[in-house]
Amino acid sequence: MIPKYRSPIHPGEILLYEFLEPLNLSQVALAKKIKVPVQRINTLINGKRGMTAETAWILSKALGTTPEFWMNLQTVYDLYHARQSLHRAA
Repeated sequence: MIPKYRSPIHPGEILLYEFLEPLNLSQVALAKKIKVPVQRINTLINGKRGMTAETAWILSKALGTTPEFWMNLQTVYDLYHARQSLHRAA
């Protein structure tokens, strides 16, 4: 369900607050573990990059989730912001 009155949390925030912090894992350590540039993790966490299918697969393997978990977070986030843009344009 897509919230109407508050912005959904970006997948990068979920990654940071629900996975990295509880696991005491730094962005650098995660990047090394999954063999991606640290900038990829950092821009995702800072909301400057969206979750891609490739990143969803990589994170799901590394963190014991599913790729659908990550992609659903991104879809809800994108749909909410698209609706906001359409309402502003109308």
